Amino acid sequence: MMERRMDTALLVLLMGHLAAALEVPLDLLEELPQPPTITQQSPKDYIIDPRENIVIHCDAKGKPHPSFSWTRNGTHFDIDEDVNVVMRPHSGTLVVDISREKADHYEGVYQCTARNKHGTAVSHNIVIRQSRSPLWSKERIKQIVVQEGVSLVLPCRPPAGLPPPIIFWMDNNFQRLPQSSRVSQSLNGDLYFSNVLREDSRNDYICYARFPHTQTIQQKQPITVKVLNLEAINDTMAAFYNETDLFSEDPVDERKPTFLIPSGSSSSHTVLRGQVLEMECIAEGLPTPEISWIKLSGDLPTQRMSYLYYQKNLRIVNVSASDAGDYRCSAKNMLGSVHHTIHVSVKASPYWIGGAPRNLVLAPGENGVLTCRASGTPKPSITWAMNGIPIANSPKDLSRKVEEDTIIFTDIQMGSSAVYQCNVSNDHGYLMANAFVNVLSEPPRVLTPANKVYQVIKNHRARIDCAFFGSPIPKITWFKDSRSSTLDGDPYIQHDNGTLEIHTAQARNSGKYTCAARNMLGIYENHVYLEVKEPTRILKQPEYKVVQRGRSVVFECKVKHDPTLVPTMTWLKDDGELPDDERLIVDSDSLTITDVTESDGGVYTCIMNTTLDHDSASAELTVVERPDPPTDLELTDQKKRSVQLTWTPGDEHNSPIQKFLIQYDDSLHHRGHWHNLTEVPGTRTTAHLKLSPYVHYTFRVLALNAMGFSRPSFPSRMFKTEAAAPDENPKDVEGFGTEHDNLVISWKPLTGLQSNGPGLRYRVMWRQKAVESDWTTVTVSNNSRFVVSGTPTFVPYELKVQAVNDHGVGPEPAIARGYSGEDLPVAAPENVQVVVLNSTLAEVHWDPVPHKLIRGHLKGYKVYYWKERSLHKHNPYHMEKLILMFSGNHSHGMVPGLHPFSVYSFNVRVYNGKGEGPVSPTQQFDTPEGVPGAPTSLIVTNSNLDTLTLEWSPPHDRKGRITGYTLKYQPVNNSNELGPVEELALLANETSVTLPNLKYSTRYKFYLNAKTVRGAGPAISQEAVTIVDEGSTQSSHPLAQPPPHRLPDEALPVSPFGNVSSSVGEDGPLISWEYWGPEKNVYVEYMVENSEGEQEWQKEPVNGSQNVVLKGLKGGLSYRVRLVAKGHHDQPLHHSEELLVTVPAVASRQVDIATQGWFIGLMCAIALLILILLIICFIQRNKGGKYPVKEKEDAHTDPEFQPMKEDDCTFGEYSDNEDHKPLKGSRTPSNGTVKRDDSDDSLVDYGEGGDGQFNEDGSFIGQYSGKSGSRDTAEGHESSEAPSPINTMNSLNSFV
Repeated sequence: MMERRMDTALLVLLMGHLAAALEVPLDLLEELPQPPTITQQSPKDYIIDPRENIVIHCDAKGKPHPSFSWTRNGTHFDIDEDVNVVMRPHSGTLVVDISREKADHYEGVYQCTARNKHGTAVSHNIVIRQSRSPLWSKERIKQIVVQEGVSLVLPCRPPAGLPPPIIFWMDNNFQRLPQSSRVSQSLNGDLYFSNVLREDSRNDYICYARFPHTQTIQQKQPITVKVLNLEAINDTMAAFYNETDLFSEDPVDERKPTFLIPSGSSSSHTVLRGQVLEMECIAEGLPTPEISWIKLSGDLPTQRMSYLYYQKNLRIVNVSASDAGDYRCSAKNMLGSVHHTIHVSVKASPYWIGGAPRNLVLAPGENGVLTCRASGTPKPSITWAMNGIPIANSPKDLSRKVEEDTIIFTDIQMGSSAVYQCNVSNDHGYLMANAFVNVLSEPPRVLTPANKVYQVIKNHRARIDCAFFGSPIPKITWFKDSRSSTLDGDPYIQHDNGTLEIHTAQARNSGKYTCAARNMLGIYENHVYLEVKEPTRILKQPEYKVVQRGRSVVFECKVKHDPTLVPTMTWLKDDGELPDDERLIVDSDSLTITDVTESDGGVYTCIMNTTLDHDSASAELTVVERPDPPTDLELTDQKKRSVQLTWTPGDEHNSPIQKFLIQYDDSLHHRGHWHNLTEVPGTRTTAHLKLSPYVHYTFRVLALNAMGFSRPSFPSRMFKTEAAAPDENPKDVEGFGTEHDNLVISWKPLTGLQSNGPGLRYRVMWRQKAVESDWTTVTVSNNSRFVVSGTPTFVPYELKVQAVNDHGVGPEPAIARGYSGEDLPVAAPENVQVVVLNSTLAEVHWDPVPHKLIRGHLKGYKVYYWKERSLHKHNPYHMEKLILMFSGNHSHGMVPGLHPFSVYSFNVRVYNGKGEGPVSPTQQFDTPEGVPGAPTSLIVTNSNLDTLTLEWSPPHDRKGRITGYTLKYQPVNNSNELGPVEELALLANETSVTLPNLKYSTRYKFYLNAKTVRGAGPAISQEAVTIVDEGSTQSSHPLAQPPPHRLPDEALPVSPFGNVSSSVGEDGPLISWEYWGPEKNVYVEYMVENSEGEQEWQKEPVNGSQNVVLKGLKGGLSYRVRLVAKGHHDQPLHHSEELLVTVPAVASRQVDIATQGWFIGLMCAIALLILILLIICFIQRNKGGKYPVKEKEDAHTDPEFQPMKEDDCTFGEYSDNEDHKPLKGSRTPSNGTVKRDDSDDSLVDYGEGGDGQFNEDGSFIGQYSGKSGSRDTAEGHESSEAPSPINTMNSLNSFV
């Protein structure tokens, strides 16, 4: 026996191709024979509706098409003899007409047989049973009277139906009875009460049974339950039992749980594999017990389990062998617990292992195996049949061998085709399957259409079919393109059915594929094509939108797809079609919704479909709006000074309500004006409002969300509060005097809401603080101040103001303090002294005035001071009173901003809120000398080849006796580089100096400053060139002009700035000053004088220094300049006196333009042209022509250079509009400065000397090279003489 099993196993291992056995594709190969195969049959347990015809299904296929027959209850069922039974054409399905016969007549076990000449297939047994829904048996149900707290079971006991009915409890109104952990339904339909309550009393406990097959519902008679407490039961029963108590025991006490079902401490339950396991535990007790479950032999299957009926029912679906074991349910309340153990056994009806037996298609001489592998609990038995006949009774076949669940075919031959039946059964059911063996001899065929094109998305799985048939089973081989090698490795996977799979398709996998099917009878090839496409992707997904109602919204959906595929864009709303609304506009890559309404809210999905794939993305639209106003305002819990306000919120329109604002209108005091009362969070719909007396309240509520406030609700009804005495007194009570002999008492009056009642008035009380005296009281109405006359001057008072109305007085008021009126101080500061610290600063000391002599609130001290005269005879005499104010009780102060070398007078006064006191004796002090200012002017005159004359004016602000001047000068080359410095000391009485031995045609820079005994002051600078010039020179830098003097005034506030001056520098005006103020933010402001419009001051920071250079000022303009000190935002700005600074136009240096190539070339051409014209002109003049010198002097009054005219060799007008004017002859620029030329050559250099002259016939005359030194500098220092040729050439040489 053991050897036989080993031979069988070896034979099975050798048959490697058996798993690839095929079924004949009859729809493609109609000419091939095949045994029958059952394709459709009715279920094993077939419950029929007795009201409808009976249809018993049985269909099969085969070649030739099979014929059908039936058995009923194991015997042949002759259909022809029963007129009510018809078999459908080309089918074995039976249709039973029950119109003439009851359905129960056809109950029984049916089996269908399908046969053709190659075999016979049979169906499983079909048990036909009629569904039944019987009525409840009639019974008289008595009223149930129970004591409160006991347990109760209401039985249902429905009639047995087929299939079993579904049970539920309802009342007369067809409403389900409420169930809870205390009241629940059991699996058998009974209604269990763990303990009854008085509210369980009712007369309509009705059990319903619904029979699902016939869709009918049966109703049990209503059950009446009356729950009474012990006293009520005795009273009720006494009337029937001669007033004897029926129940004499004590009332039901609380008790620990006991199980109503199941009974005992343990039970068992058997369930079949794959079915549903339901276990229940219902307990009674007081208080109501809670039920819990555990599995003693393992963990509960949480993924397949659920609790029903408040954890009283444990339900496990799809039961497996692992669910067997012991389960324990526990019932627990505060008094104890009880447990019950349920032992679960899992049995199994037969089930397939690896599937039902498979059909075999074998060629003559091949081997094969039919396997019928199944399991079950208990282990099932297996029987075989052939063509419906037990295999033991079937014709013998030497190629067939049966081994339990396996039939082995060896060297099978034609004629062995048949259908085999495998039956597996145990105590819980059976399995039956048909499998045919079809012996054929066929060459290979590929059933997949030729040249089929497969399309797949990149990175997806690709499957290329090669459906084949042949006997013996063909071997499949795949090739790609050139057929260089078979496709049997990565990334290719070949399945048994011939399909070639590429797990992750790439573009390189596109191409032509060949499938070759080969067996011993031949070979067959088929070609197909694979195209790998780019995936469809949404590049920009629609985004979540929150939009206010009435606006528009756009959802974008930008997509990328394979260009060879045709895309289709579809939009959905909430997984359905878009509404048919013209407001919804669908474009190629967007969806626009205009005039959004609340109904537009939802989830919008864009779907891009192609023939191969799709992509989708969704976004939600939330439509928001301001909330609707609250409604249903109601006033409750009304008290004297409070009320409860409740309301119903309006629709929040998808934006949560953040808060509610409660407003009130007081129709008694301020009708028609709504005031905010309080706010409550948006989660509340009630507010406790604290109210004031004597107000007629009307309330309204507004809701606020992110969109804003709602409209106000409709007003509530009016709520009037009773009048009462005032709760508070006036605030801000003050006392002060407006005259020296009065006291003004003022306060902030109460509002109408604060009055608390009619007749509001004020009780005003006062008394002197330092004198023990009684309070003086007056009552004031309709006023907020009271004047007490005849008071002493500046005396402290205690004050009180109390509110009074017709219902009483307010609380005791707090005491305020004030003073009667002030008067002017009667004493001046004494022991006034001064200490001069330096030339601009002095310190004044004094003894404070006694408090009693001030006669008021001390505000501070004022120092009046003024300049009597300067100690220098040249400075003008003027008098301007200035004031320094020192707030508070000071005894000294600094006096800044003094002029050096001056005599000052000053006095000191104390002042209070009324005014100033007497003046202290006036005293004088002298300020020492200081550093002088810059000289007022510096000009260059008599510029010759090697000498220059400088003239200057003394400083405007000398600040002492001038002891001398210091002059420094140095040459400047063409690159603006400075040479060595020469220094010259000058006497104080000198105002000019001539410098000899200078280099000719050289630019020099000069610096001049004045000196006192305190040192040298700032310098003024100047530039000049040592060449012969018709005009004079003037400064190329701004000249500071002193500000206009003020007219004397009685008193002016003092600035913290002193000694503000300006001087010229290389880069612009240099502003210098002294500063002694506390502010840190100091800056210079400047603006153009007499500018049109409201031009703003320009600011220049000083960064803590006391001088600054103003750069970038425009030439030819005058500027107003001042210093500003800025403190905190609540403090005033401090300004210095303004300076007027004039910036003359600056002549350009030739290097700025002469270095430009185009300009040099242009000047060369002009010079050559003029030279030719001059030669012609000289020739004509030598022939006797006259040169009308005097006429030219009179005609050419314009100082600008005029180009030569061709007809008479004179010079016409010429003007250059650029800022640089190089063609001005030898005139100086507008600022009077003579600039050095790039070339040192000139016609003068080649003459006999600087004073040589021509006669009118061409000889040199001195008047054309002389200077007009008497011309006023302000006119530009330009000569009115006509330009001579020599001067013209001199000018041109400067630029060439």
